[in-house]
Amino acid sequence: MKKVEVDFGLCESNGVCMGIIPEVFHLGDDDMLTVLQDEVTPENEEQIRDAVRQCPRQAISIKE
Repeated sequence: MKKVEVDFGLCESNGVCMGIIPEVFHLGDDDMLTVLQDEVTPENEEQIRDAVRQCPRQAISIKE
């Protein structure tokens, strides 16, 4: 099973990922990013890969 992984040391809470797929990534009022659903499914994989590519800090990855 593939999972979303965020390196919170790199994450700057830009919110680009939340703009792409808010079902998976949530940026709270405190600027803390939360992964709402870490499972990569056939339905969300394309959008998650888009978020991985567009993250300004390259803080998101997919682990097998």
